[in-house]
Amino acid sequence: MLLEPAPAKVNLYLHVTGRREDGYHLLDSLAVFGPAADALQAVPAETLSLSLEGPFGDALVAEADNLVLRAARALLPEGVMHGAALRLTKCLPVASGIGGGSADAAAALRLLNRLWATGLDEAALAALAAPLGADVPVCVASRPAVMQGIGELIRPAPTLPECGLLLVNPRVPLATPAVFRARQGGFSPPAVLPESWPDAAAMATDLARLGNDLEAAALSLCSPIGEVLAALRGQPGCLLARMSGSGATCFGLFATPAEAETAARAMPSTWWASGGGLYGARPVSLHPGPVGV
Repeated sequence: MLLEPAPAKVNLYLHVTGRREDGYHLLDSLAVFGPAADALQAVPAETLSLSLEGPFGDALVAEADNLVLRAARALLPEGVMHGAALRLTKCLPVASGIGGGSADAAAALRLLNRLWATGLDEAALAALAAPLGADVPVCVASRPAVMQGIGELIRPAPTLPECGLLLVNPRVPLATPAVFRARQGGFSPPAVLPESWPDAAAMATDLARLGNDLEAAALSLCSPIGEVLAALRGQPGCLLARMSGSGATCFGLFATPAEAETAARAMPSTWWASGGGLYGARPVSLHPGPVGV
């Protein structure tokens, strides 16, 4: 059995920079990963199948258009048939602005690339990921990156300092298309970022000058986002609080992972929350944990 984590994708800022003639919006965003994740397991099998479990598994259906199965089929060369019994443990809220489905699809590409010995490198996997969704290419590497275009343009992020990240969701799903339809106003320029930040406080100061251009629209559709942001801003040591992606998950930035973990325990038990460090900096949580943590 092979296991692959699918860490949450978090937009530290998100600018809508334009709109193409085909209706797709152009974005500019600094994406990071962690501290929570789904988990995908695979064992060899004669056919391709998917089962779902975990605290948010009931919110999905293991049908043919599930992103995990679509990613698996995208990896198969034409005329070649491989099988695998896939099991997705869904620990991330669904339709929550942290790229859960995209992370799962990217994990399927990485996992089955190993299981089937396909031999594709990261760039080839990212090319297969692009038609699956705007967030899937950046999730293939699952490391900090600047996303632009419709998600297909990816470049390295500035060097990030040690920091803590707290993710909080009010357990209210929010559909991305609805948020884009509700968005008003013009477009924002791409951000100008430094090569590195000396510490989390400096990073928070720079990020505070930017924003999430979807936050106001999401708030108009989902008022609990405002309650989450207020709770985050009230936590000792919170350097920045902002919504991720199209919501409703929000994040709090802290100087250390320990501070983020402490703040997670202070969140209401009716919310989903996960605090810790960035993915890759320390082990990511592959389990739901106690309620509210």
